[in-house]
Amino acid sequence: MNDYKKSGAIGKLLTGVLGLGAAAVLALLYYTEMIPLKYLIAAGAGLLVLLAVVGILTWNVHHKGRFLIGLLLWFTAVAGLVFGGMYVYRTRSTLSGITGVETEITQMGVYVKADNTAQDLQGTAQGTYGILKTQDRTVTDMAVQDVKEQLGQEITVKEYDSVEELVEGLFNGETQAVILNTGFLDIARDSEDYPDLDSKIREVSMNNVETEVEKDEEEKTEEKIPLSEQNVFIVDISGIDSRGGLVAKSRSDVNILAIANTDTKQVLLLNTPRDYFVPLSISNGVKDKLTNAGIYGIKVVMDTLGMLYDMDIDYFVRMDFGGFANIIDSLGGITVESEYEFDTGNAQGYHFNKGTNYLNGEQALAFARERYAFEIGDRQRGINQIAVIKAVLEKLKSMDLISNYSSLLSTLNGCFETNLPYGELAAILQKQLENLSGWNVVNYSVDGHGDEQHVYSQSNPQYVMIPDEATVEHAKELINKVINGEPIVQEDQSNMYDD
Repeated sequence: MNDYKKSGAIGKLLTGVLGLGAAAVLALLYYTEMIPLKYLIAAGAGLLVLLAVVGILTWNVHHKGRFLIGLLLWFTAVAGLVFGGMYVYRTRSTLSGITGVETEITQMGVYVKADNTAQDLQGTAQGTYGILKTQDRTVTDMAVQDVKEQLGQEITVKEYDSVEELVEGLFNGETQAVILNTGFLDIARDSEDYPDLDSKIREVSMNNVETEVEKDEEEKTEEKIPLSEQNVFIVDISGIDSRGGLVAKSRSDVNILAIANTDTKQVLLLNTPRDYFVPLSISNGVKDKLTNAGIYGIKVVMDTLGMLYDMDIDYFVRMDFGGFANIIDSLGGITVESEYEFDTGNAQGYHFNKGTNYLNGEQALAFARERYAFEIGDRQRGINQIAVIKAVLEKLKSMDLISNYSSLLSTLNGCFETNLPYGELAAILQKQLENLSGWNVVNYSVDGHGDEQHVYSQSNPQYVMIPDEATVEHAKELINKVINGEPIVQEDQSNMYDD
């Protein structure tokens, strides 16, 4: 009798441990908030069957053959639960880290002339600091205060109306240093007067100024319907073409709106060229290049695009296109359809065929960056960026995702950020898992013609793209079709840019 009890005790112990592991994994799946109830019930039923089988096989150690089979099944099941639970937890943790973002960083540098003897911030203490008078003034004032605190004294500042005048003031000796949002350095580099700016100035201090992403008064007070309960959502995909990491306030070289209808499973990816000549939401009607909106923050980008297309945009995804290459590598590469055969002008000199191209991360980044190889320049770059995004989405739907899942999770942080709360994202994913039918993804790009104009962020005339209002109106029609649940098809873009 005692032998029988001991034999049964081992089976109970093994079954109990497996049961605890199964309960823990089910709890983790529930904790993700992404798994539909019917799948949780199915998973629970499957695990109960597994527990029963293991219990029966391991109940009596004297039945050695049956017991060994049960023990092998137990080890396999425990290993599966451990690894499965680990990946479920990592998924939840990774998505939590890139969602619900409510702040953004502005990198504020203190710069001196390259031949200045100052080696650090203390070396600039007795000089005059140049700052921008109105542009990005809130963050500039915060940076000035930080400089004062670091030096432990008041400082003298001189205000300038434009970044070009600010830099000129540094070079002609009016100031000994400038305090400047690093995003404005790209603007200064565009000036014909300072093509070699980086060799003429030197950074002596850098400070990250963190601010909340601004909200309209209506956003602060109104109670919004949860996104998961809506059938339409609009997301601004704003990306920087940089290898310096995900710096929020930087010129936006990717400006794509994703308008999705979860009932009709339709998505419109709408590209707006970076040089589009439009009023910024903060410029009091003065027009600027769309790319410059990113210097003033993601809210300005969203509101500016909202003004252009007559709609509210509440959600964003910030994307580092340099980091995006790492994601493509983690997926094992992507297959991209190119409208043209072309060579890139970068050091690698990549060649792309018209039609299908299988690309790694570096090649995909070169494909998405190139514009000089095309007569329509930046307009084609925007189309190619959408092609890369669509190719990544296709890869995420393939079986390759399973084998590359761990690598993908490791690369997401620092590459994507969104203000979409985790709970909302999880609810949207759960809704889609309820219905696994495919999506109809259509892309469109508005058009325009080149010109030289004065812009809000710069004092000298700049190349801009004057909007073609007919294409803007057509974009609005496509947006309304998606919103109203009307079917859309991929537009024939072959005649879009004919002169």
